[in-house]
Amino acid sequence: MASIEIAALGFRLSQFPALSSISNRNSGNSVQFFRKNSNFRIFSSSLTNETEEEGIISKPNCKFTEDENRLVEALIGIQGRGRSASPQQLKEVERAVQVLEDVKGVPEPTSSGLIEGRWRLMFTTRPGTASPIQRTFVGVDFFNVFQEVYLRTNDPRVSNIVKFSDAVGELKVEAVASVRDGKRILFQFDRAAFSLKFLPFKVPYPVPFRLLGDEAKGWLDTTYLSNSGNIRISRGNKGTTFVLQKEIEPRQELLSAISTGIGVTEAIDKLISTAQDKEGEPQLLEGEWTMIWSSQVETDSWLENAANGLMGTQIIKKDGQLRFLVDIVLGFRFSMSGTFQKTGGKTYDLNMDDAAIIAGSFGLPVNLESRFNLELLYADDKIRITRGYNKIMFVHLRVDKS
Repeated sequence: MASIEIAALGFRLSQFPALSSISNRNSGNSVQFFRKNSNFRIFSSSLTNETEEEGIISKPNCKFTEDENRLVEALIGIQGRGRSASPQQLKEVERAVQVLEDVKGVPEPTSSGLIEGRWRLMFTTRPGTASPIQRTFVGVDFFNVFQEVYLRTNDPRVSNIVKFSDAVGELKVEAVASVRDGKRILFQFDRAAFSLKFLPFKVPYPVPFRLLGDEAKGWLDTTYLSNSGNIRISRGNKGTTFVLQKEIEPRQELLSAISTGIGVTEAIDKLISTAQDKEGEPQLLEGEWTMIWSSQVETDSWLENAANGLMGTQIIKKDGQLRFLVDIVLGFRFSMSGTFQKTGGKTYDLNMDDAAIIAGSFGLPVNLESRFNLELLYADDKIRITRGYNKIMFVHLRVDKS
């Protein structure tokens, strides 16, 4: 049986079997090798592409302060809202969060109208001291998580929302809220329900909140609220840190589209257009780059796919050396080395001619060669968009800056 984890505000509920089919359909966060008649994707992320009607605004030129941009940069590339973050990534986020908390932002955020509305959860820590109600459901990384804050009503509430998809619907868990002071909100969960697109009524989530006692209660401190109302940092009563956003920048929008499989080409076009006015041509930067999306559909030979850079990781060095690396199974990997040479402002010639199946220090040579042109459409130190073999478009994420 599958269950679902909501880490938005820090509450945990028990398993709900009816969600098994939903979770299973969205649980493809491992490498998917070229499904028939579908785009190749190996990326699973919390980021999603939402509409302006849902309180999430996506603009080509999102404006954040310099300190806020540091936090956004640190978040880009972290999968599972922090679950899969490396120690270095966690340090970068913690450092950026601390800077913003020192800046303080809007004074007394609970008294500001900027805190109202629907927020997207971008990052959360999960301390070991979390209570049973704080860790919530397993598997939420495959869904979109939001938090709604409405304090200026006759019924003040803070709600956590897991949105399964536009076609399926969402689960909303609500809490009665009250303002204690300028930064602290007290809450007590009292109801939950599914809103499913294929049903004309809501389905109550069967949780005995009254019997949970203190486990259904908590508080949330807003330690930073941006003057633009686009970024919020909060800390819960169990020590969990939450980073939430209303407005996202083009790279976040692209990662959102890739995670849901909806609107990827449109998000790519938007990101490329934002870079057209920048001075200089994009560069093929050194480092380790993992492919997170490709427009390629299924082909007959995975060896051919690997040799043409249609899967796995690319390791680029300054001296014109290039390596494709693909994990196979049980410690076996496919490796192919070659060279690249710049032939134009945005174009490169790739010559790959040294392939092998390797396991530890042992290798079995494979007779393969691959030559093709690579067009660099967009590149920064986190994301790269290219058009390569057979005019296939790729999105790579940098995982190693060494």
